[in-house]
Amino acid sequence: MDRHQQMTVFDAVATEQGLAAASRRLGVSEATVSRALAALERRLGTRLLMRSTRGVTLTEVGRVFAVDCSRLLRAVEEAEASANGLHVEPRGLLKLVTPLLFGDRLLMPVVLDYMDARPGIEMSVTYQDSFPNLHEEGIDVAVLIGALPDGYMVARKVGTVRQMICASPAYLERRAAPRTPVDLAGHSLVFCTASNRMLEWRFQREGSLRNVALKPTLRCTTQLAAINAAINGAGLASCLSHEVHEHLEAGRLCPVLDGFEPDSLPVHLVYREGRRASARVRSFIDFAVERLRQHPVLRH
Repeated sequence: MDRHQQMTVFDAVATEQGLAAASRRLGVSEATVSRALAALERRLGTRLLMRSTRGVTLTEVGRVFAVDCSRLLRAVEEAEASANGLHVEPRGLLKLVTPLLFGDRLLMPVVLDYMDARPGIEMSVTYQDSFPNLHEEGIDVAVLIGALPDGYMVARKVGTVRQMICASPAYLERRAAPRTPVDLAGHSLVFCTASNRMLEWRFQREGSLRNVALKPTLRCTTQLAAINAAINGAGLASCLSHEVHEHLEAGRLCPVLDGFEPDSLPVHLVYREGRRASARVRSFIDFAVERLRQHPVLRH
């Protein structure tokens, strides 16, 4: 059995999380699957799977190899299909990661329109606010709000968002709006504790940054909960402009301390491989960048 066949078997086992399920998927015997895995582990000189009566689990090396395996097999399939003239349009599974509120309010409509335009595409969309390791987690495209952490990342900028402090009109009727960050000490504050953030908000005045320590009266584990609490009059909350755009337009929230806002944050679509990225990744990036750059929330 050659390398490609061994990798195909391993990819099926990793995906199905079992030898029996993989054998059914591939249409071969379970003994054939076992022999292929044993040959692959001998060739690589390392253990990829841990077997037990309850099934199989990937070792750490196996988990990383499974991501690479899947990517390489998909690339081979695309190359062969292209050579045979089978691919007029991109097809296959595309894995996307996005922050929850950005995905819900801005990206999901783009995803649905893209899938309508590309019927050969399947999408897996994961909502998480922490930025993933694209290579280790096998992610094709991720949304990053903020500065790019690594120079080697391939990214397309789609716009910027503002960092704002907001409160409901009802709250501001009870309590006069703060005029400077120092005034926060006399206000009820709603704080989102996601990502283990420090109890502070950042402000900027005449190019000088300042972090203000907070004593929140309400702590929420999600940004959505913090925003909803602010809408219901619980106090001031820190938000990104895309998260509260509709609430600002409807008058459910009002910005305060806008003269102290820090610089806007860039928003990028980040992806792996660069020019060697698969056709479906390049196709989605081109489609999404054009659409997102037209969105009024992502002002440039």
